[in-house]
Amino acid sequence: MVRGIEKTLTHIEGLDLVLHGGIPTGRVTLVGGGPGTGKTLLGLEFLYRSALTGHPGIFLSFEETAANLRGNVASFGWDLPALEKNGRLYLMEGSVAPETVISGTFSIGGFLAIIRGKADEMGGSLLVIDALDVLMGLFEDSGRQRQQVNLLHRWLAEQNMTVILTSKKGATPDNGVRTCEYLDFLADCVIYLDQRINKQIITKRLQVVKYRGSAYDGNEVPFAVVDDGLYFNAVSNMNLNYEPSEQRFSSGIDELDEMLGGGYKKGSCILLDGASGVGKTALASTLARDACASGQKVLYVNFEESQSGLFSGMQNMGIDLEPAATAGMLETCVAMPESRSLEAHLYRIDRKAKRFQPNHLIVDAISALTRIAEETYFFDFLLRLICLCRAQEITSILLNQSRFRYPGHGDDIGFASLIDTILILSYQDREDAVQRMLQIRKSRGSQHSNRRRPFLITGRGLSFLKKPLAEIHSGSL
Repeated sequence: MVRGIEKTLTHIEGLDLVLHGGIPTGRVTLVGGGPGTGKTLLGLEFLYRSALTGHPGIFLSFEETAANLRGNVASFGWDLPALEKNGRLYLMEGSVAPETVISGTFSIGGFLAIIRGKADEMGGSLLVIDALDVLMGLFEDSGRQRQQVNLLHRWLAEQNMTVILTSKKGATPDNGVRTCEYLDFLADCVIYLDQRINKQIITKRLQVVKYRGSAYDGNEVPFAVVDDGLYFNAVSNMNLNYEPSEQRFSSGIDELDEMLGGGYKKGSCILLDGASGVGKTALASTLARDACASGQKVLYVNFEESQSGLFSGMQNMGIDLEPAATAGMLETCVAMPESRSLEAHLYRIDRKAKRFQPNHLIVDAISALTRIAEETYFFDFLLRLICLCRAQEITSILLNQSRFRYPGHGDDIGFASLIDTILILSYQDREDAVQRMLQIRKSRGSQHSNRRRPFLITGRGLSFLKKPLAEIHSGSL
């Protein structure tokens, strides 16, 4: 049996899936990127999480002091001093006086000797050399620079250490590394990080461009710096390996349950699509209230109003969400779309769902996220959100504000293929009144009504009518 190369887990959430099992053991991985892209953080998190699992490591920085490194990650809850004290982590400062380099008396060999001795003392084989380009930039002679890099490469090859080198990836014409670009060719695994601004929102991205002896995910992967480190959740990690359920839940509205063929399916994805004010939030809140009353937990993600605004507005319609929240069956997650990137929003939802373990997830409204993302990235976000829910058998209920006021335009949402059940809420003009209507556009794997059903929003919630308002007003019930 042919075996692939040995790999070492980074223990960074989602990254090892992108790398198909981690970075190469006993070899060199290069992480390149511009300022602020997360190079130092990735290397330090690799050593930190490895140390927590009992694998010691050394971090050599040519840019930051040990004190700064400790302070920079304290907000993540990482206790580096404790790991240093018990011998699982060593922070080494690589400051070099420029005059020493210029005089020709400096060699990187001195640092390497210290590293070898410390590694033997700790019993460790993990090494991160951060900002190698800073050191190489001190050499005015490119020949000496290349000589030192070759010395480093030969030494690393002899040590059987698992190494991450970080270096700035600059704005050179070929988009290579600003200094010592030949590191790309020496490394066994090459990872590039960057960040881009779209609609005034910064998104960080990672791409594996080379991995000797291994398959890998070569697509660009968005990631976020979150409250405990780095968070990756690549589309390529998603799959369709889930078992559909035949269990059905009641919507809390008898007429709607009848239209749906007995209620909606557990773990399905439901879209409530319609113009502003047509009743999407009222319908979603009704679903939430009745789900909680039947013993199911609901996580309500709101991108458009506060919890108190939602509860107060629904209370006026006779839909009381307060008891469910008080009983711990309903939790809200409120944020302006512009407050963070799509990745950070996904992380926040993912974390809350794993902690709260809801049966239902309501997102009101996904259309608000189009303010911060282009269509491709928006679709990418929805795909991962839906797959996360399906993997945990969470029924997802997504609200979308249509661009159209009147019926017949439900396909403008652009992601209908991802959805199991689509409910179109619309307006129709009826003589001296505007009638709200509901229609089931699709319901995958279920028999369902294909008729539009009129409804009212009253002080007692949603009321479905047997006939349109015009007929009711004429006395024909």
